[in-house]
Amino acid sequence: MASEYREPTYGNWRKPVSPGIGRLGLAGTLILMSGLIVITMVATVSVKLALIGIVVLGLVMLPLVIQDRNGRTALQAITARISWWWGRSQGWHLYRSGPLSVVSRGSYRLPGLLAMSRLVEGRDSHGRPFALVVIPSTKHYTVVFECNADGAALVDQTQIDAWVANWGHWLASLGYEPGCVAASATIETAPDLGHRLREEVYANSDPNAPDLARAALEEIVWNYPVGSARISTRIAVTFAALPHPGGKRRDQDAMVREIGMRIPGLIAGLEMTGAGSARPMTADQLARSVRSAYDPSAQSDMETGDEPARWEDAGPVAAQESWDHYVHASGYSITWGMAEAPRGEVLSSVMRGLVSPHQDVARKRVTFLYRPHDPGSAARIVERDRRDSRFRLDGATNAARNELDVIKSDQSAHEEARGAGVTRFTILVTATVHSADQLPVAAAAVDTLAAPARLRLRRMYGSQASAFAAALPLGIVLPDHLQVPTMVRESL
Repeated sequence: MASEYREPTYGNWRKPVSPGIGRLGLAGTLILMSGLIVITMVATVSVKLALIGIVVLGLVMLPLVIQDRNGRTALQAITARISWWWGRSQGWHLYRSGPLSVVSRGSYRLPGLLAMSRLVEGRDSHGRPFALVVIPSTKHYTVVFECNADGAALVDQTQIDAWVANWGHWLASLGYEPGCVAASATIETAPDLGHRLREEVYANSDPNAPDLARAALEEIVWNYPVGSARISTRIAVTFAALPHPGGKRRDQDAMVREIGMRIPGLIAGLEMTGAGSARPMTADQLARSVRSAYDPSAQSDMETGDEPARWEDAGPVAAQESWDHYVHASGYSITWGMAEAPRGEVLSSVMRGLVSPHQDVARKRVTFLYRPHDPGSAARIVERDRRDSRFRLDGATNAARNELDVIKSDQSAHEEARGAGVTRFTILVTATVHSADQLPVAAAAVDTLAAPARLRLRRMYGSQASAFAAALPLGIVLPDHLQVPTMVRESL
């Protein structure tokens, strides 16, 4: 007799922890222990100086102990606020392009982290054209695939489970790709203006068709797109410049050839994940999609224009970053980052509401950022996390949660030993509207969608421009752009 089918659940996402006393972590614990040693030595000479040292040490440790509900320490919050004030005083929050710009030299280049980016074109081993986004500061090369995702409607749950499993296998396989440093999956919802439907209908219409049939098609063309949304799925894979056997890094032409040979294999793996027919995006397609993201009012021109779009003109005419939102050409956006992954176990449909269109958000972009580890570093990471979780268990006041962390770290180590991949990930959510008055409504809508997804999102205060760029499928690896080392909390 066949057993009853049970839908699988997913979970055991872990934040890397460091050994330390309470909330201090390794760095805070070292500071505390060093301070106590110095105070002890000073106390042998002067008790008064030792008391002063205790007060000073307490003031130093206070910002490291105080944390908000998202796990950020007071020191991190103060550092972010000071950095924002300094950048604003220097005018770094403003961007102007075009003929009167002193930065873009007459063009409409992308702002911020993408200012020095460029596109190079090549052909893969099957002869298909593709474009690479090159970030010179990090020497990263990103290929972007556009997918026609099948969706889960009218699909058996067993097939959905197979897609999810194959997606996990595809992510794990990236750890074996030489030079692969990151990947992302972006699901974007935007208004459907009906241009593609109109072109398809007109291109396949018979001029000798009956009047009634032509009238019915004409009515469909003009009425069907009203109030509908278009969902785009794009996968980006980022490679670092690979070294030659002699040690020198490969040049741009060599990277184009190297990545071009890997594209068919990456696409073959994606087609097993429910992504549908995937194909690499060309330079014209990438420039049009980025231009529409920065300037939503240009979407109609980008979909109907015949002239090739230029990467140098894909940026906004003007942009201004505020503490809690970002204004770019005709769009007003807010970007959130994942503060905590879903606790416990979830089903495969947990993100369905978050990635679906919403009537209160004109354009919504949900980006899953991944950083796969190769098998060697993955083993070191899970073993180190296992030791750190056990260290925090000894003498801990929050024993129940720390005991659960030990169980989870042991499970992660066992799964990695059996061949599972280890991937750091986070989620960025960007909501774009057409006016500042619509921002509160869009923010409330995203907060409402985050609850069923069991996500804890935090608005990216003081980093809206960088977060907006990172949410685009262009291969920005945020940790590689940090100038000041920070305590970055990510999920395994």
